[in-house]
Amino acid sequence: MLLQQAGRSPTAIFMHNWELDDADGECPAEIDARDAAAVAEHLGIKFQVRNLSVDYWDRVFEHFLAEHRAGRTPNPDVLCNKEVKFSAFADVARENGAERIATGHYARVARVGKLTKLLKGRDPGKDQSYFLHLLDQGQLNLAEFPLGELIKSEVRTLAENAQIPVAAKRDSTGICFIGEQKHRPFLQRFLEKSAGPMVDTDGNQLGEHQGLPFYTLGQRGGLGLGGQSSGTGEPWYVLHKRATDNALVVGQGVNHPALFATQLRSGPGHFISGAAPAREFNCMAKTRYRQPDQACSVSVQDDGSWTVTFAQAQRAATPGQSLVLYEGDECLGGAVIEASNAPLASWSD
Repeated sequence: MLLQQAGRSPTAIFMHNWELDDADGECPAEIDARDAAAVAEHLGIKFQVRNLSVDYWDRVFEHFLAEHRAGRTPNPDVLCNKEVKFSAFADVARENGAERIATGHYARVARVGKLTKLLKGRDPGKDQSYFLHLLDQGQLNLAEFPLGELIKSEVRTLAENAQIPVAAKRDSTGICFIGEQKHRPFLQRFLEKSAGPMVDTDGNQLGEHQGLPFYTLGQRGGLGLGGQSSGTGEPWYVLHKRATDNALVVGQGVNHPALFATQLRSGPGHFISGAAPAREFNCMAKTRYRQPDQACSVSVQDDGSWTVTFAQAQRAATPGQSLVLYEGDECLGGAVIEASNAPLASWSD
């Protein structure tokens, strides 16, 4: 609607990227496709559905499963934006003669000379630049984010006033294109269980876990330790996944010391501009979505990986998750967390 009002000529294309039905009923993508068709009809614009499920499976979901098997906790939405929305789907858009791809991300782009910058969305509670940090200059040049200058309440009001059919639809959450599913039961459809001991930091066995891929650092729910009367009486949290003996290490207290790290090591980093600002520089960073920006220093290694040192210790910085860098509103890029200097983590100088 915003593009129409700006005198543009949009075509609506729905990406059907998931073939497997929800175990409890209809695939949420089918519902979303019908809603998208209703919106296109209401606006009087062309609408089509394109099936990119093979691309999603091969380029996103296989990686998602492989990371879990390796004991890490991946973020498929980040890879989906790079490999599907702004790659496979970009090819579809070009086939339709499109000059740009407009999506509903709460983010902004700024074109400064030959450089295209990725900026945070105006709504701090909905900003999605974190999930777009792997885009390169070519992909960003295709991108338009019409909602980037708006806050969510304004979007709702505009949609309601225009009587758009999905004006009251609740926000989408969960795994990209798969929808809201309980994480462990979903993963158990694809990964084998490998039970092992659940132990405290002194090595005392407290129970049995269902498999290290089904847990993540800082996790509280699903441990089955609510009845444990020993210790401080505080809730139990996942502190470490020890692959050497398939043990899940847990401890009591949301601020258990073993959850905190002051330094992270990443895999090869990606800079949106195409190059690092310097071999060593200061900036802000997020180790998870919606985290307040954290002051840090970044050292770029010869192999392109980063060593990042934080002014304040970070809680549950998780291997497999994205470490995303910022300078003010500008997203500089990001990398995948490989290790931390948390007390129980594998870390070497």
